Amino acid sequence: MPGKRAIFAIPDNKYLFFMNGKPSFVPKILKGCVRNILLRKNIIVMKKHLLLSAFLPILVFSVGAQQPDTASIIVHYKFSHLPDTTNRQNIHTENMLLLVGKRSTAYKSYDARLAALDVKRQILEQMAANGPDGKINIIQKNTGIGTEYYVFPDENKLIRREKPLIDSYQMAEPIPAITWQISTDTATFGGMHCQKAYSHFKGRDYTAWFCPDIPFHGGPWKLSGLPGLILEAYDAKKQVVFNFDGIEDVSKMAAPAKTADDVAQPFHVIKLPGMDDMDEDPRLIAVPRDAIKTTAPEFAKLKAAMDKDPNAFIGPNGPHMGLPPMPVKPGQRPVENNPIELPENK
Repeated sequence: MPGKRAIFAIPDNKYLFFMNGKPSFVPKILKGCVRNILLRKNIIVMKKHLLLSAFLPILVFSVGAQQPDTASIIVHYKFSHLPDTTNRQNIHTENMLLLVGKRSTAYKSYDARLAALDVKRQILEQMAANGPDGKINIIQKNTGIGTEYYVFPDENKLIRREKPLIDSYQMAEPIPAITWQISTDTATFGGMHCQKAYSHFKGRDYTAWFCPDIPFHGGPWKLSGLPGLILEAYDAKKQVVFNFDGIEDVSKMAAPAKTADDVAQPFHVIKLPGMDDMDEDPRLIAVPRDAIKTTAPEFAKLKAAMDKDPNAFIGPNGPHMGLPPMPVKPGQRPVENNPIELPENK
């Protein structure tokens, strides 16, 4: 509109995490899962005062020990990582989400959620057809890395959640203190004015673009500590990249309502291992209830054993309801000589 500047926009053909009403397009893998996550393709243009009204409550932090929070905004990122410097053609890419609430944030995989919803749909459909004791055959799509990060500024706590196979694990650590150098350089991302900053963190030199109009000192992964939300970041070699891919104001949207299909489906009585959070409001920011508390060193030992022989952890017939054994053979894990967190040079 003449004289009015777009504050942010989501590119056309972008599948939105939330919307009011029914989706105009639903991929085949999501048939039957519309009640869990609603998608559409559209361009969002919002006035600045609406944007700020969604973010200003973020400035008020209330005291509480990891109380469940609800996202006011959701930021989409296109994440890419070069895990093996000897094979530069093999770049891992994944669609990620940052849920920003009043007291906390959650950074998780959008692709993993879609894959989990598809697995749940397959299980429920086959149980309805074959009975709870019938054989279940699952076709599982790429689920991405699956690591999630929950940040609780009130407690100076960052919780990493990992789900290597069926069980999920959580490890707590202090929020990392990152020393940033703020530049005078500016740029626009999705119509939002951003400022440039530099820092050295976890063995890499990072450039970050943050939006001062969004008063939250967070960002993707473990990146935080700037006077505004980080919308884009990358290391000097572009081996770890968080590209901004859109933003949604979900502060005014109601929780998904139950439909007649929900009542007909046995969601309320079936507990699927590792998928308890699939039935909850996707805007919820809370560490999954089934996550087992552990330490980073203990989890590293467990993960190494799982990578060596994953089938030893799920049994010859798979865990629960006859899921198939893992297709990965011992010793065939991809090479990773370039992890995101590098050791510091002495």
